Amino acid sequence: MRVALWFMGLFGAAVALALFAGENEGTVTVFWPPHRVDMSVNLVLLLLLAAFALLYFGLRAFAAMVELPRQARRWRSQQRERAAHASMMDAMAQYSAGRYLRARKSAEAVLAREQALRESGDTLPHRASLRTLAHLTVAESAHALQDQATRDTHLALALDRAAAPGAAPELREGVLLRAARWALNDRDPGAAMARLDELPAGANRRTAALRVKLKAARLSGREREALDTARLLAKHGAFSPAAAATLVRGLAGDQIAQARDAAELSAIWSSLDAGDRAMPELALRAAQRMLALGGDQAVLREWLRPVWGEMLAHPESLAPAQRVRMARVLEAGMAPNGSTDDPEWLARVEAAQQAHPRDPVLQYLAGMACMHRGLWGRAQLLLTQAARGLQDAGLRGGAWRALAQLAEQRGDEAAAAQAWRAAALA
Repeated sequence: MRVALWFMGLFGAAVALALFAGENEGTVTVFWPPHRVDMSVNLVLLLLLAAFALLYFGLRAFAAMVELPRQARRWRSQQRERAAHASMMDAMAQYSAGRYLRARKSAEAVLAREQALRESGDTLPHRASLRTLAHLTVAESAHALQDQATRDTHLALALDRAAAPGAAPELREGVLLRAARWALNDRDPGAAMARLDELPAGANRRTAALRVKLKAARLSGREREALDTARLLAKHGAFSPAAAATLVRGLAGDQIAQARDAAELSAIWSSLDAGDRAMPELALRAAQRMLALGGDQAVLREWLRPVWGEMLAHPESLAPAQRVRMARVLEAGMAPNGSTDDPEWLARVEAAQQAHPRDPVLQYLAGMACMHRGLWGRAQLLLTQAARGLQDAGLRGGAWRALAQLAEQRGDEAAAAQAWRAAALA
């Protein structure tokens, strides 16, 4: 369609020109004493058109000739700029391939070429960003080669260039993150934290910064800060749900293990989320730590209440080893002098055993509870059943020792000797 329109326009112009030129009988006379020149109007128009064209192309040729030196300088500048960018790409490729010496040389070539461009009067609009990346690549290669002096020198230059006008703000954030990772590799969590503190308020909450912060906090023993950071990472989706739960559980467990007294342990337990406190592993570890610190046994039983309820409602929710630990903690929490310091819990244990009469762990707990309450016959029956069904050697030995003590109390020396023998074998 466009070609057809062009042909129609061309034909129309040809017709108009033919009508104008064919009917034009005008004459132009030029007097040049002592001469006289007569020309048709058509010829004069053609001559004027030719003169205009000649003048136009002559001026264009003159302008192009004048522009040649400038174009030559521009071409040389473009070639140098392309060479600098090619060296930068080569440096990044060599670093990715693990050729750190070559990467370092290529990055230094970028700096030299950019310096030559600046000295020749050509300034790149992204000069600061290019130099920052080149310095960072040199520092990365030096770090990989264990050349800390060169790394620190180019790190300082990269930070200086990243703060220059025209540099993207993300460059400085990236340099600081790399510096924090290098500090972690040097086992210097304080320096890593210091670099992270230099980041803007929004940047230090990004996933990359939080990962570095988590490692630095764990390395420096700041378990509370590490736990908060792990929760943020889990919230941002940095880990799978299972990995996040394992990480949070491990950090909280380390924090519990570092408690120096019962008051500090209670404060740590209160600072945990409700979901963390419902984890069987954490509840058992906190209860065991409370026992080791000589804390209030009523407090630890309160901590175990959700786990106890979950175990009764869903017996498969706790591993066999966790059920054994639960039994040991509750047994240790019973008053050793025979008094019933928590009748509610003892009654709760007996009710659980009656609801699950074939569970040897509950039989053991109920038997020990009856023994503490002075119900010797009931205790002997339950402990005998438990001793035959328990798989854990520690609990089985405890059941036989309790049976031996009961036999001694009623004066049955033969039964006591047999129970002590079974406890020794267990």
